[in-house]
Amino acid sequence: MIHVTIPLIPGDDGITLIPADRVTALLRTIAVDWMNSADVDDPAVDRQTVDSLAGVLDELADSIDVECIAFTSTPEGWARDGECGG
Repeated sequence: MIHVTIPLIPGDDGITLIPADRVTALLRTIAVDWMNSADVDDPAVDRQTVDSLAGVLDELADSIDVECIAFTSTPEGWARDGECGG
């Protein structure tokens, strides 16, 4: 079982933010944890399903990374630098 601490950042508008790099790291950590759990050869675990779900988490993390890179690469993103994570 994994244990992850994610910092919460209070926004000026009262919304709580989470750094995107921590979210993507969490998604990837969960995917790896699932893959490692599936390696135990438990007959109740469907390896193909675990692989598919882990792949979805990796794709979601990649998508968040791409969106953050695009956001911070534009002049609008420069004015709000850091909102997509580290």
